Amino acid sequence: MADRPLRVLFDGTPLLGERTGVGRYTASLSEELASMPEVDTRSVAFTLRGWRKLRHVLPHGVRARGMPVSARALRAAWLRSRFPPVELFAGRTDVVHGTNYVLPGTAKAAGVLTIHDLTFLDRPEELAPSDVRLPELARVSAQRADAICTPTGAVADRVAEQLDVDREKIMVTPLGVDPAWFTALPPNNDLRSKFGLPSEYLLFVGAAGPRKGLEWLARAHELDPDLPPLVFIGPGPFLVNDRSQHAGYVSDVDLRHVVAGASALVLPSRDEGFGLPVLEAMACDVPVVCTDVPSLREVAGGYAELVPFGDVDALAAGMANAVGDSHSASISQARRAHAASFTWRRCAELTVDAYRFACGRGAS
Repeated sequence: MADRPLRVLFDGTPLLGERTGVGRYTASLSEELASMPEVDTRSVAFTLRGWRKLRHVLPHGVRARGMPVSARALRAAWLRSRFPPVELFAGRTDVVHGTNYVLPGTAKAAGVLTIHDLTFLDRPEELAPSDVRLPELARVSAQRADAICTPTGAVADRVAEQLDVDREKIMVTPLGVDPAWFTALPPNNDLRSKFGLPSEYLLFVGAAGPRKGLEWLARAHELDPDLPPLVFIGPGPFLVNDRSQHAGYVSDVDLRHVVAGASALVLPSRDEGFGLPVLEAMACDVPVVCTDVPSLREVAGGYAELVPFGDVDALAAGMANAVGDSHSASISQARRAHAASFTWRRCAELTVDAYRFACGRGAS
């Protein structure tokens, strides 16, 4: 193996369809891996109908593998055993990387698993019907994996404790900020018109869901009529009123402009594995208000307004403070420098370290 690139097969299923957090992680990581000569990356998709689309969304040079098999059927099989091994239809590989909580069955390859957060354990009743067995799958996958990647140390510690795995095999691989965020400009008149953006607005970016704290956000926003309107970006449904609106799902390019034009970004989540919008807003020099939970506190690094989850008055005050933010040039520079310390290249390098660790562990 020392005289050839490490052969890596990663689950590219999150690249299909509208990309939220896991999809963006998989896309950015795969772009970096594709540029690294020490790894030879291929990707596989587990979906009955959409697997052929994978080849059209992969980075240049990354080969696609697929099989028209129901993901539900495969997951049910992998819950019981490692059969069918993914090498059966994707070819020989040194490492298989499950990018989205589930590690495919393997024959000889080392297994690496990314666990983004543990919300599925905390609130299993909030899972979609297609994911009701995710808690079981994640536990089995974590036990089988030779290495586990998490986006923060906070998640790593919880994985070790709640999934009962050796902390030594958990690697923290923080997400990155695309350099384009640091030069993003506020939306021009055409883009404002396209999305119906007001002149000033508070912004939420992410998929709607119970853990996102949106009801809390609505109550806090109503408390202060002087706050700018709320704009929601991401897959809905969102409850809106005369002081809020849902701009839908936007492209990565448009998203950068929309974030850059916000008075502040608000992420009132009950729990997050990482909270990438926090860093992306900082890269644009946009103030951030987020929940004081371990992962967001770790990622924010002291450069965000942190508020206790569920405290309506504190969130309203935090938003008012952020909107009135008149930070100095030194604070602005420090905030952006903090965001710049998170790169996708570093994420990829740490992930390759996890691959090599997994190969060594599997061979021992």
